[in-house]
Amino acid sequence: MIEAFGLTKTYGKRTAVDGVTFTVQPGQVTGFLGPNGAGKTTTMRMILGLDRPTAGRVLVNGRPYAGHAAPLQEVGALLDAKSVHPARSAFKHLSVLAATHGIPRSRVEEVMAMTGITETARKRVKGFSLGMGQRLGIAAALLGDPRTVIFDEPVNGLDPEGVQWVRNLARGLAAEGRTVFLSSHLMSEMAQTADHLIVIGRGRIVADAPVAAILAQGQDKALVRSDQSAQLQAGLAAAGILFRELEAGLLEVSGAEPRRIAWIARECGALVHELTPVRPTLEEAFMELTRDDVEYRSAELAGAGEGTR
Repeated sequence: MIEAFGLTKTYGKRTAVDGVTFTVQPGQVTGFLGPNGAGKTTTMRMILGLDRPTAGRVLVNGRPYAGHAAPLQEVGALLDAKSVHPARSAFKHLSVLAATHGIPRSRVEEVMAMTGITETARKRVKGFSLGMGQRLGIAAALLGDPRTVIFDEPVNGLDPEGVQWVRNLARGLAAEGRTVFLSSHLMSEMAQTADHLIVIGRGRIVADAPVAAILAQGQDKALVRSDQSAQLQAGLAAAGILFRELEAGLLEVSGAEPRRIAWIARECGALVHELTPVRPTLEEAFMELTRDDVEYRSAELAGAGEGTR
């Protein structure tokens, strides 16, 4: 379990993390989301004792990270897969970690097989692809068979098979009762992997809820196609329902159930030959939650998403 209490980090006049309080429970995958510069990596570094909080505290399995006698066997973390001496082989890197933490050599072989790097383990790390570097970082994180794992962008550089492997790994670790805390920019992948989400924006928690609850906050939409689009638009407008015309005869209707749309179409004499519900995606929910917390915004997107009625 990870417990943060009023966790704050300032750099001069800039506040990177602003009094965040949250709990990452064991037995589920908790996703950590936020725009660039929101404070995700700083928060993870404070959890691992790499950065000292300006205020507040954070506990991992009931203690500060530095308070564990065998931290690698309590917490396994992947923050920067490139933090490995490039002249070392993967096997040598893992062996040194194991030796300094009292972990048997057999465990090195186990994690290499688990992460699929056995065949390349004797090669120098400097020749590794980004994806292989990620696999090595995950192997190092799992070396101590920890109760808690923290992965920062674990699928970065992985191919589709590797992405699916990380998903299954995370869910498998959670099913064993471990605490799994991971961040990712791939919303579609997070939607398939995480059970719970913590969303941070400008250093503050803006959402802390199960994935289903966050998706439920989004607005359902429907695609409606009709040859009598003008009549349907009039009927929707009269009912106070928002819509926009995507193309001739095709409307995107917001905030109304398909049954109600069908009744309005019937009342105004518009024949509908397509009515497709569109459920909100995690990406849309994330954009809505963090729209005021984005550090960098493309100018050409400033007016995007403005519908008509």
